[in-house]
Amino acid sequence: MNASNTHITEGIEDDFASFGDITASATRVTPGNALRPEDIAVAGEGPASDAVAEYALQLGDDALILAQRLSWWISRAPEIEEDVALGNIALDQLGHARSFLIYAGKRFGKTEDELAYWREEDEFRSCHLVEQPNGDFAVTIVRQLLVAVFQNLLYTELTRSSDETIAAICAKAVKEVDYHRDHAIQWTLRLGRGTEESARRMRVALADLWPYVGELFVDEQLHDDVGTAGARPSTLRAAWDEEIAAVLADAGLDVPQVPDAMARGRHGEHSEHLGYLLAEMQVLARKHPGASW
Repeated sequence: MNASNTHITEGIEDDFASFGDITASATRVTPGNALRPEDIAVAGEGPASDAVAEYALQLGDDALILAQRLSWWISRAPEIEEDVALGNIALDQLGHARSFLIYAGKRFGKTEDELAYWREEDEFRSCHLVEQPNGDFAVTIVRQLLVAVFQNLLYTELTRSSDETIAAICAKAVKEVDYHRDHAIQWTLRLGRGTEESARRMRVALADLWPYVGELFVDEQLHDDVGTAGARPSTLRAAWDEEIAAVLADAGLDVPQVPDAMARGRHGEHSEHLGYLLAEMQVLARKHPGASW
């Protein structure tokens, strides 16, 4: 954990003491010691407005789709340790998604499973970047770098959300995302400074994914509607640009000079890849509705 995150958790410890040990994981089962999705399901009321619920849904959808993408690497990573690392990152993201979706669902009268498995493609609010295919290992690492730095900045800001549940979810999640960020940075340095081929693949991945960066920082009407419960993405751009540029320079890579893609995932207009991902993710629940173990 870096110094800034340590300061954050210390600052909010008293505010969220009811959720247990502030140093515990957000997603791993530690009964009586951590904020779990199950805690959110039984705790108090849901979001105070439809806007806050929509905002939680947006955060949850980004984490859910990224988790689904990363889980593909289990048994396929270039090193056994990476099987475990990417699997754990996927599990962390799934835990964050569960927390946000459960919270949003309390306003909409739906469960996390109903929101994950029974919405149509145009009802998801994920950004295009997390929908992009895994590609080769370089593509996955570049996507991880771009998203993890963004989530680290966003969740840090949201620890100060006026919505106590969103703040509590992010206070736990930011510690895990900080690890995701460090993992992606270390691989970026390794591949950028590695062989001519690994550096070439990183440059190709950066050029392919960079057009989807702009969507992360677009302010929408929703951000006006949620007010202090959320964070305006545009305010995070300067810090994100500075950190990414420093990492790429250290890796011997350049910031791509490519135009933004037209990406409106926040409005339900998705890339051509999301439908295939949802078909795989939702097929079991839809094939056997209501089934239980």
